[in-house]
Amino acid sequence: MIRWGVLALAVWAATALIPGIKVHGGAWDYLWVALIFSVINTFLGSFLKLMTLPAVILTAGLFLIIINAAMLELTARWSSSLTITSFWSAIFASVIISVVSGIGQRITAKQNWR
Repeated sequence: MIRWGVLALAVWAATALIPGIKVHGGAWDYLWVALIFSVINTFLGSFLKLMTLPAVILTAGLFLIIINAAMLELTARWSSSLTITSFWSAIFASVIISVVSGIGQRITAKQNWR
């Protein structure tokens, strides 16, 4: 549940910083987009990361950004709450979502150890 909230916060940060990505609505819509993105990324993203492992290794992991951007684009297609204007916006948003989610996961992991 906390990871879901962290991901919704990461999506909010991406929409605040990237002009080509927008979530229509309020907090529930951010949570909805985060839920769809996490489900897509869990199933399809994991499969794509496995299938493109040679490309990920050759690019030192940078190809993961492309995969995450594609998952974000797919989320926008399946949700009426998310709009992405270009693939570049999705790429920059996926970087921001990854960074904010990583920071949030580290913070929440430290809280759980105490």
